[in-house]
Amino acid sequence: MPGKVLIVDTVATNRIALKTKLTTASYEVREATAVSQAVEIAQQCAPDIIIATHHPGGQDATQLCRALAASPLKSRMPVFALADGGDPAICIHLLTQGAQEAMVKPVSDFLFLGRVRSIIRARNTPAPFYMHESLCPAPGLAEPAGGFALPGNFQIVSSGQPRTSACLSQLRKRLGGMVTQTTPRDALACLRQKTLPDVFILTLTGADETDEEQLRVISTLRANATARHCGILVLQTQPHPVAAAHALDLGADDLMQHGFNAEELVLRLEGLLQRKQQGDTIRRDVDARLREAVFDPLTGMYNRRHALSEVARLAVRMRQKGLPLAVMLVDIDHFKRVNDAFGHASGDAVLVETARRLKSCLRPLDVAGRIGGEEFLLVLPGITEDEAAQMAKRICRAYRTTPFTIPASVQPIHTTISIGLCIAQPEDSPPLGTSQSAQDLVARLIDRADQALYSAKHGGRDRVGLIRSAA
Repeated sequence: MPGKVLIVDTVATNRIALKTKLTTASYEVREATAVSQAVEIAQQCAPDIIIATHHPGGQDATQLCRALAASPLKSRMPVFALADGGDPAICIHLLTQGAQEAMVKPVSDFLFLGRVRSIIRARNTPAPFYMHESLCPAPGLAEPAGGFALPGNFQIVSSGQPRTSACLSQLRKRLGGMVTQTTPRDALACLRQKTLPDVFILTLTGADETDEEQLRVISTLRANATARHCGILVLQTQPHPVAAAHALDLGADDLMQHGFNAEELVLRLEGLLQRKQQGDTIRRDVDARLREAVFDPLTGMYNRRHALSEVARLAVRMRQKGLPLAVMLVDIDHFKRVNDAFGHASGDAVLVETARRLKSCLRPLDVAGRIGGEEFLLVLPGITEDEAAQMAKRICRAYRTTPFTIPASVQPIHTTISIGLCIAQPEDSPPLGTSQSAQDLVARLIDRADQALYSAKHGGRDRVGLIRSAA
């Protein structure tokens, strides 16, 4: 199913005509005859797009936009307003009032369905938006977000620069950001330099050769990892519904088909800029939270959960290859004394430096994680017992002989570590056919390494304890 559509119109024949077009295109369609009914249905079925007919002196699509904004819906649903006759300037009014798209009927079926597809694609493509809603729910007493937005960068892409000089001048006056102009060739060259605007404005003149070049720019931008989140608005100098639908299907976010209108263009550009900046913010937030799910925020090492999953992954891989696997548990000796004597900030400094030193001793294929307060896990695949033991002793010696510089002490301090080492030979473990068997092996490895660490602590600390088998 391409998507769910809600039609809002008081006229039955209009609803029937729209429903026929949409169901033929395999959309799931719901209908409403009033704003209150539309809001209720939207809360129940969460449509991907709401198509509302605007009747002069009758049904007002702006009422629907205001009602949706005031409703307790978790996400804003895009409204596609179809003005039933009237001056084309009505589109500017509808865009100002909150509609994402507004067109005056009659609208070509090519263009209508192309715009529906592009709006639904824009709504459903960015998975981080939905992850953000589940990972970062708004607190109950949170105030609504302010309307502040950073100035944007806009770039007009046109083969004939004289034609767009007037457009460029007016946009620079009306927009708070930077507006530049370039050719299709130079726009694509910027992809290598990663100097990209927030929104591209591509002009289509109706000339086949020129328009083909512009359409290639759209598809290239959407295929590029750096540029795929930039907004793209297509500005047609004269209406061409088939070309417009083609541009939308290639990845354009918005369209103006009746030439340059400064007021309408600014409205659409500001909407694209807002969605671009919101998307950038959410993606950064989600990326940060995903990093928090994998990495320890203090040391930058893997956290306990991910480190243990890496042990399972490497245990399976080494078992398949017939190679040994070394597991080390590293614990800072008398770490509590550091916190008690110098404070937690100094303790954190010791932890960060410990992590740095441990990672500097490892090979690129080895894994390091912080699994407790002052306890670290090192996983070394394909290493022999002698090699692992020698590495562990070198780590202990280097740690002992190199003092730590901490915030609360003028003089560097000395501390030591103890290491518990366990070697898993491939013949020691049963076949790993299931995730449970891998988890069982991990549990045995960690338990044996912990026993070896206890032995090192009991033996006087600042040493390596070794258990030769994980079986």
